[in-house]
Amino acid sequence: MITDDGRELWTSATGRGEPILCCHGGPGLWDMFGTLDPGPGFRLIRWDQRGAGRSDPRGPYTLERMVADVDAVREWHGLDRVPVLGHSWGAHLGLLYALAHPERVSALVYVSGVGLGYDWHAEFEQNFERALGDRHPRWAELRAKDRDEAEERELAVLQWTADFVADGARHAEAMATPWFPINYEANVALGKEMRAAPEPELVEACRSLRVPTLIVDGMADTRPRWAVDSLEQALPSVTRVRLPGVGHVPWLEAPDAFRGAVTDFLERYVRPW
Repeated sequence: MITDDGRELWTSATGRGEPILCCHGGPGLWDMFGTLDPGPGFRLIRWDQRGAGRSDPRGPYTLERMVADVDAVREWHGLDRVPVLGHSWGAHLGLLYALAHPERVSALVYVSGVGLGYDWHAEFEQNFERALGDRHPRWAELRAKDRDEAEERELAVLQWTADFVADGARHAEAMATPWFPINYEANVALGKEMRAAPEPELVEACRSLRVPTLIVDGMADTRPRWAVDSLEQALPSVTRVRLPGVGHVPWLEAPDAFRGAVTDFLERYVRPW
């Protein structure tokens, strides 16, 4: 598909039934929802965000532009109102889209997001180093040097192993296959803009958001889950599901529990029987 500013975005629809528009993590990464099984009766609308994966490797990279791209994907697939499911950075993008266009979002599924502020980062770094254990020195070595493509992939796989409680290396390898270059320009630009947004303003905006929202936390996520509390408290219509012993990518570590939480929520608010 082509955006209004001439950027080509890769997008895909899989399954049949009620559509779910997915926003992947990053920024600067690509769609990794290929193993997400929402169950029968649901259809996944997937896409690679601009600058990443199979999409056009050009910006601009701003929050406003990314929100516009979400809307362009929705429109391209011929959808009026649609549930939006976002993971990690994509959870924040989904929230921003719901705030900008609440009339176009029937429900929001906010998976492993990091909340509205940034006080959580110091605790995350401690958790991350502990989770990597004896792999941390190699991660730090790679992080500090100029890397070729093989080392870039090795760094990403090492980093992603910390996102899992069990079988981290296997899951991280799957996430890195197929491999695409990471767009650090997008990561830096969007991260800087997100950090500049005052948390009180976001909290206030969320207070008037009437879109039903499901927050899904893996309680063993290295990103502290208390960081999401202000979002939960601000939203007028919110359900929160906490999955014990699960890390940052719950559909890989606990697929049945994750699918059950999401489908129960969507069947209640989007497709009532």
